[in-house]
Amino acid sequence: MHLHEYQAKRLFSDYGIPVPAGQPLERLDDIPELLRSLGGSAWVVKAQVHAGGRGKGGGVRRVEDEQTLRNAVGELLGSRLVTRQTAAEGLLVNSVLVEQTVAIAREIYFGMLVDRARERIVLMASAAGGMDIEEVAASDPDAILTETVNPAAGLQGYQCRNLAFALQLEGKQVNAFTRLLAAAYRLLLECDASLLEINPLVVTADGELLALDAKVDLDDSALFRHPQLAGLRDNSQEDSRENAAQQHGLNYIRLQGNIACMVNGAGLAMATMDLIKLHGGMPANFLDVGGGATAEKVAEAFKLILSDPQVEAILINIFGGIVRCDLIAEGILQAISEVEVTVPVVVRLEGTNAEAGLALINQSSLDVLTASDLTEAADRVVASVQVRDSS
Repeated sequence: MHLHEYQAKRLFSDYGIPVPAGQPLERLDDIPELLRSLGGSAWVVKAQVHAGGRGKGGGVRRVEDEQTLRNAVGELLGSRLVTRQTAAEGLLVNSVLVEQTVAIAREIYFGMLVDRARERIVLMASAAGGMDIEEVAASDPDAILTETVNPAAGLQGYQCRNLAFALQLEGKQVNAFTRLLAAAYRLLLECDASLLEINPLVVTADGELLALDAKVDLDDSALFRHPQLAGLRDNSQEDSRENAAQQHGLNYIRLQGNIACMVNGAGLAMATMDLIKLHGGMPANFLDVGGGATAEKVAEAFKLILSDPQVEAILINIFGGIVRCDLIAEGILQAISEVEVTVPVVVRLEGTNAEAGLALINQSSLDVLTASDLTEAADRVVASVQVRDSS
């Protein structure tokens, strides 16, 4: 789960990570009260969306008087911000963050994430902080400094100092950086975060360290332990279908293709998408209904993928280990009977009661194709799209 910048900075403040003075704003009418509370003579207005690259997309603006502030807020609120990390339609700006400006001497990048391959928390830092850190990492990997934390020992002071010295921090900045990293490490562990990023972490003209930006991603699977953090979810920033899928216990991610997939099991779903690509098609989604799928859950999953206007065909690939294929077939037929289906549907069933499930589908009056194996299923669904495109 992503947090907005202002939400992440509130967490930072709770853990002792220094941030600029700022407040979120959702209404133009609240500007006078905000200025009385915030003070200052110049401000930065930041659109609050779940995407990076806001500055280049016009979502970060410096203003120096109340009227310019009002203009910037008015233009951003209710608009859709398009960045390199959003879809073409962009993301809706429901709020902005207004902060006092800061005199910046230099910019640093700092990040911390869970490296699942190494089963360790990894700290990353670079003297080349700012908006183009991705390009720096691609063009000059040596510019990214790392320290790996042993979970038995935890983050060590010497690791923080190693990064501080490599970043050419001096004097009291080294201790401030060490405290900041220790606080970030505690936040990551205690909040079950999977990613924490400050870009840029600035050294001010007075030599102080300040988190000018903040990004925190939380582990969805651990949110049951943090109801106060779960309440920060902003559904307006997420795909409506992904939200609906979550409510029904489905794992769904929308992609850019036109062949929808419904599969039980994440590994089988990945293999199904790979095979569609191999046969010349493009998957429209990842959808895992789970190993214990019921007819009702399959029906909901079917309605979900049919609601996507980019879908031109559907491949259903079910392996009946825990689940019975005849029950899955009933769910498929139930969904098709409830939702107007205007695209080809190809079904491949294997495992427990697969023959009975296929028989139910073949004996129905519905226009559904079946396949005896996955290769045949991929061939049929890709061919059905090609026929539609050529007609």
